[in-house]
Amino acid sequence: MSAGSARLGGASTSLGPAAAAAGRWGLRLTALCYLGFMIVLPLSAVIASGFKEGLSAFWRDIVDPTAFGAIKLTIWMALIVAAANALMGTITAYVMVRYDFPGKRILNGLIDLPFAIPTLVTGVMLVALYGPQRTLGAWLTAHGMQIIFATPGIILALLLVTYPFVIRTVQPVLMEVEKGQEEAAFTLGASGWTTFVRVVLPALARAIVTGSLLTFARALGEFGSVVVVAGNIPGRTLTAPVFIYSQIESQSLRSASAMSIFLLAVSFCLIMLIEWLQGRKRKSYVAQ
Repeated sequence: MSAGSARLGGASTSLGPAAAAAGRWGLRLTALCYLGFMIVLPLSAVIASGFKEGLSAFWRDIVDPTAFGAIKLTIWMALIVAAANALMGTITAYVMVRYDFPGKRILNGLIDLPFAIPTLVTGVMLVALYGPQRTLGAWLTAHGMQIIFATPGIILALLLVTYPFVIRTVQPVLMEVEKGQEEAAFTLGASGWTTFVRVVLPALARAIVTGSLLTFARALGEFGSVVVVAGNIPGRTLTAPVFIYSQIESQSLRSASAMSIFLLAVSFCLIMLIEWLQGRKRKSYVAQ
């Protein structure tokens, strides 16, 4: 009886690690299958469509005057928005972390609102405020400043959609920066600006760059708000995502796929750069 129990116990012990290994591999396989179905398969389809007629046809689609104009406009708008949010997002994060004031919790909640509202609603809000038939929009137009159906409308839409990225990237890093370092700089006679530039900004530099890259990547692919406010004029206000939509509507799937591949390639490079920056940040924490 005891010998049988020992044999059963040995069998159960030997099955334990095997069952655990099977469970681990099962989880990995499930995750990989889901990743392949949701990302790799659609990516393969769009790449096959974009290169269906060879590399020369792909290149012709990219350098087509309308397509190339949309690419240039999209990149310029994304760069402007990333730079603006890098500055204002850092200032906002600093205010939210270092100061207490009435309504701070409400403001902290409003910062995340662009994550929650549909981007089409963002476009409608801007048209309702700056549209040529509205009081403010009419006044601006009368003074030579057209917002809607012009590049300023695109910039405003992108600024609103990407507003939280730098703030939410910088905030947790700023919380870890000891306030005593700033107070020591003040004690030594440094001004507020000098303290920020010499003490705070170096600690935030990597987070600011990461948030700016996220902003740029998000602005690069924004469609919903832009299609409402831009007017979509080729060579003037037609962005790359809206160009893709117009090509799909005109049944030019290859051209739409070529532009999609270009945007995907740029976004993937940005994501890899962000991963590299975050990896360096984790290594610096481990070293400390």
